[in-house]
Amino acid sequence: MRKRSHLLLFIALILLWVAILLLPSYVFGETGHQVYLPAIFIPQPTSTATPIPTLPPTPTPQAGPSLAGCPIFPADHIWNTRVDSLPVDRQSAAYITSIGSAVHFHADFGSGMWNGAPIGIPYVVVPGSQPGKSVTFDYANESDPGPGGKYPIPNAPPIEGGPNSTGDRHILMLEKDSCTLYELYSAFPQPDGSWTAGSGAIYDLEGYALRPAGWTSADAAGLAILPGLVRYDEILSGKIQHAIRFTVQHTRKGAYVWPARHYAAYDTNPNLPMMGQRFRLKANFNISGFSPTNQIILQAMKTYGLILADNGSNWYISGIPDERWNNDDLRKIQGQLTGQWIEAVDSASLMLSPNSGQAHQP
Repeated sequence: MRKRSHLLLFIALILLWVAILLLPSYVFGETGHQVYLPAIFIPQPTSTATPIPTLPPTPTPQAGPSLAGCPIFPADHIWNTRVDSLPVDRQSAAYITSIGSAVHFHADFGSGMWNGAPIGIPYVVVPGSQPGKSVTFDYANESDPGPGGKYPIPNAPPIEGGPNSTGDRHILMLEKDSCTLYELYSAFPQPDGSWTAGSGAIYDLEGYALRPAGWTSADAAGLAILPGLVRYDEILSGKIQHAIRFTVQHTRKGAYVWPARHYAAYDTNPNLPMMGQRFRLKANFNISGFSPTNQIILQAMKTYGLILADNGSNWYISGIPDERWNNDDLRKIQGQLTGQWIEAVDSASLMLSPNSGQAHQP
């Protein structure tokens, strides 16, 4: 009897255990409600992968210099490209010595007259309807003939050095409707209304085309002149956004460096600079004591530098005559800046193509 009681108790316990196991399924499993279990936190392994950097937004390219509604070449043209972060050229010290480390700079532009002529290289803006005048060239094989053999020369155009000049006699014409630049060297009017010139060059100011290799232009280096001139309207804007044209007395024969296309020299001395060589004002030259006008010019010499474009007086920088220039103020650059504060720049990394003025932006 005791054994039977034990057996019945054991069977009852088993049935109770089975009922407990089946109860959740009966109560919850058929009603459609979920049975929620306590959340369990599982630590995730620390990632060793290099995180993907967050890139800054691509900056909107700044517009380059402009004049009369036309770009003076695109913003990424070599004339308009910064050189303040580029390495120093390995020939820098030799170049500076050959030009003159103690020779003072000279702003070859200003207001008023010098020897009966405006100071600097003038230009004129003409419309697309400007009648053309025939031009005959001394170096016709390296000159652009112009549409129909003509250049849009207005009556009594401004000539470098004045109408009676015996110097370079440059004439620069910006045709504003098509944004085309016409430049002449050694230009003289003739009695029949035509002109003669040493050479002539035409540029699409919205493009990158360079002169054919070995060709001159209105400048010895085969470069355009207007893009390298300091203009007073740039001073009013607060900045100059291009390299500045300058001259030295002696350059190297048989060699030029991009973007130049031509040399004009008789000396093969490797210590002489080549046409097209880029220079800049050293970063540690203190410009804070100069006038606001001169600071703008000097800062451009640090940021965009200088391009050697022609034979002439050493360390002469080029600009446009304007009655708003203060000549006494400009002379303060001459009084305090010498060649020792200049360095040649290795700009080879900027070149995308030897036949294009478009430049890699540093």
